[in-house]
Amino acid sequence: MNWDWGAVRDFMPHFWDGLLVTLQALALGSVISFALGLVWALLMRTPSRWVRWPVGVVTEFIRNTPLLVQLFFLFYVLPEWNITFSALTTGVVAIGLHYSTYTMQVYRAGIEGVPTGQWEAATALNLPLRRTWTAVILPQAIRRVVPALGNYVISMLKDTPMLMAITVLEMLGEARLYSQEHFQFTEPLTVIGVAFILISYPASLLLRALERRLVR
Repeated sequence: MNWDWGAVRDFMPHFWDGLLVTLQALALGSVISFALGLVWALLMRTPSRWVRWPVGVVTEFIRNTPLLVQLFFLFYVLPEWNITFSALTTGVVAIGLHYSTYTMQVYRAGIEGVPTGQWEAATALNLPLRRTWTAVILPQAIRRVVPALGNYVISMLKDTPMLMAITVLEMLGEARLYSQEHFQFTEPLTVIGVAFILISYPASLLLRALERRLVR
């Protein structure tokens, strides 16, 4: 096998375009998953079973169906109901929605890990319910779960190549398109593999350091 540095040089503009799309999908998908996951977690703690039961059914369904199936459904089925989004928007929504069901469990664990005394202290101080959540419970819960949420960001990064299935040209999509046009597969795919390692491995080390710091 002969390594062609010229192919690498020619592919790099496509790589940077794909990297930008990948990071964009990752950032927006993370925001959706974090925000929606917290909403799911809070709804699951409401006293009304008429709220908890539908939320539980929806989140279990999303969590137990493949992300790829959800991508296809949003991209190909929703337009039949006159609901149409761009490919990238569809991918961002699908990733955010899918991972929100996992971050929900992380938030629930964090909330349940807050000592009972904190709830009792808030009650003794006669704090309003909203103030109890925003000033006492959530700050402690979220601090506990930051490393776990970070792990899901890395998982989302590794799932972004699935967006290629709905025509989004993220990193792997750009590599596949370039390879098919130039019949050069080794160089672009190797560049993509190295890029994922250079992003995900330092991020995992950072999360480990953050976890050690937060548990002190």
